[in-house]
Amino acid sequence: MIGAGIFTSLGFQLVGTQNSWSILLLWSLGALMALCGALSYAELGTYWMRSGGEYHFLSKAFHPLLGYLSGWVSLTIGFSAPVALAGMAMGEYIGPYLGIPELFLAIGVVVLISFFHSMSIQKSSALQNFTTVLKVLLIVTLIYFGLTQTPEASALIWDKGWQEEILSSAFAVSFVFVTFSYSGWNAAAYIVDEIHDARKTLPRALLLGTVVVSLLYLLLNFVFLRQNALESLQGQLEIGQITANALFGARGGELISFAIALMLVSSISAMVWAGPRVTQVMAEDHRLWQWFSKKSGRQVPVRAIWLQALITLTLLLTGTFEQVLIYSGFVLQLFAALAVAGVFVVRKKNKNVQSSKTYRSPLFPIPQIIFLAFSGWVLTYLLIAQPWESGLGLLNLIVGYLVYQADKIYSKKL
Repeated sequence: MIGAGIFTSLGFQLVGTQNSWSILLLWSLGALMALCGALSYAELGTYWMRSGGEYHFLSKAFHPLLGYLSGWVSLTIGFSAPVALAGMAMGEYIGPYLGIPELFLAIGVVVLISFFHSMSIQKSSALQNFTTVLKVLLIVTLIYFGLTQTPEASALIWDKGWQEEILSSAFAVSFVFVTFSYSGWNAAAYIVDEIHDARKTLPRALLLGTVVVSLLYLLLNFVFLRQNALESLQGQLEIGQITANALFGARGGELISFAIALMLVSSISAMVWAGPRVTQVMAEDHRLWQWFSKKSGRQVPVRAIWLQALITLTLLLTGTFEQVLIYSGFVLQLFAALAVAGVFVVRKKNKNVQSSKTYRSPLFPIPQIIFLAFSGWVLTYLLIAQPWESGLGLLNLIVGYLVYQADKIYSKKL
């Protein structure tokens, strides 16, 4: 979960939403939505146990076409876009210090991590665990010093202006950045086949991870606002670096920037690990993609890994940070909402299944309704405020539908 979004999105939010109540409300709503999603995916993942996430859930709950389109989205942007965004952020953070062009650095990191994950599941797990511990330590360090040191300037604004801001389109668009920052709450559902005792471990991973990260995010955003002047944050990408400079000076800020870059390695690594598993499962079911279903002798979907790497490099070379975020955010939110709606189907089919054999979301259907309501809000405002990027997302679905029809024709010929 902890990736580029938390260290990059606040600056964009502050362009149209300045009140601190509004900002913290945004991140609290994002936490609530992620938790509702995690509850839903825990139930889906323990009922339909197979790697693939939304691709598998939607194929089972509704229709293979919806599953295919979801898999297509995961293949083309669902994981490639977050990897590209983390790569861009990493380049912005340490490229100037190393004297290396930001784009060149991002490309190099994507290629190296893809190579590492092509080796074995054990090495993938070791890299992920190590970098995750480091990034949590970094965040806790920033929170500690951010709460204990007296700021020279502060962006904290506690007046009643939030009541007007939360009704504005800027607040809704800012929520898109928040949902991107929380993305990853569902990542464990993509690698169910590689999780030990998934019926117990999957709900734990989804729910505990979401709760811990939500608390860290709220505290970290408070620190960002507390330690910086508003004008120094507005429209800026490298929020973490700006805060580190304010806390530790130029030299300390440089060291923290390298630490944040290392943290982004963890984010890239997680998506490089999870994403190709969706492609590989999809390829098992559809002959047009069958070549990507093959695994290495160590059970690693190497071909799918490098397909995702190629798409990621294309996004790095053709889009800006904000364009990639909004373009990917629209369709990803759409399919996450459809997957959560699948819980209603599970409940209908799950009446006679012992509760001990599958996780059941508490307070059903309240978490699902909350998630769907937030999703509808985000999707509506994205269509209104960002029609070009949202339109590209819908165009991608049309392409996916055409590929689906081509796959059916190809399968019939064989």
